Amino acid sequence: MGLDTYVNTFGVACKKQFGEKLKKLTIDAKFTCPNRDGTLGKGGCTYCNVASFSYEHGTELSIPEQLQKGRERLAGKTSKYIAYFQAYTSTYDEYRVLKAKYDEAINDPDIVGLCVGTRPDCVSDEVIELLVSYQKRGIEVWLELGLQSANDKTLKRINRGHFFSDYQDTVTRARARGIKVCTHLILGLPGETHQDYLASLNAVLSTGVDGIKLHPLHIVEGSTMAKAWRNDRMSLLTIEQYAYSVGELIRYTPKEIIFHRVTAYAKKPMLLGPDWCAFRWDGLVAIVNDLKAKGGQGSYLNSKVNFS
Repeated sequence: MGLDTYVNTFGVACKKQFGEKLKKLTIDAKFTCPNRDGTLGKGGCTYCNVASFSYEHGTELSIPEQLQKGRERLAGKTSKYIAYFQAYTSTYDEYRVLKAKYDEAINDPDIVGLCVGTRPDCVSDEVIELLVSYQKRGIEVWLELGLQSANDKTLKRINRGHFFSDYQDTVTRARARGIKVCTHLILGLPGETHQDYLASLNAVLSTGVDGIKLHPLHIVEGSTMAKAWRNDRMSLLTIEQYAYSVGELIRYTPKEIIFHRVTAYAKKPMLLGPDWCAFRWDGLVAIVNDLKAKGGQGSYLNSKVNFS
């Protein structure tokens, strides 16, 4: 039995809605980030090197060419796709530029959805209305917000350049207009413990959310954290610790919330640590085993827990 047995996954949700599991085609639309271009800061978040998670990072291909390349990579797995603007801050440009790039993607006849990954402090009302306009045309729209932690001290420590209140404001405005929000959380950030992960989950659920992505902190080349790791100033989660925490978070999450992802991996030599993150399935197997032993999504909701 796989993850779908215990968790309301994105694949299961898509199959109910579209009759098949949709696949995301990642797009690098040449956006930047206010935390890199000097608007908020330079160097970006301390864990970040976008090349470690984006297939198309640095490509010179056009958006239609990237979609075709992604379709070829996933040949035979589905007939419908979601255009996923993943790299950097995909709402960080002028309205006309954003619309032109989003339009290029959704004009592909195989594209039925649009996912836009961004920061909580870079989503204007104008951007929300643009996303609403696509939704009115029958496009499945998701706004993906990189929160990482609800703890402002942690956000400062990792140089995010925004506060949890920025996230709350954007989520409130987006969901009020009917836009679904998926929130990213990282487990294993410096200074945080399992109790902090629970507190972040509780803060996200209390604000209101439609989807969640979880992934372990992993150290990649080109990130600020790589220097600290090389100097033995960072401890990373073991696969057992990560599986335990993910399992607990899933059990405290209502069943209607969709999990878009519960782990992540990176390839060596880009990945420096932990080594288990180099293997796509190891983390997932450990999580499934934990859920099988202790219960699936929502099974703790009648239990009491101290989130502070």
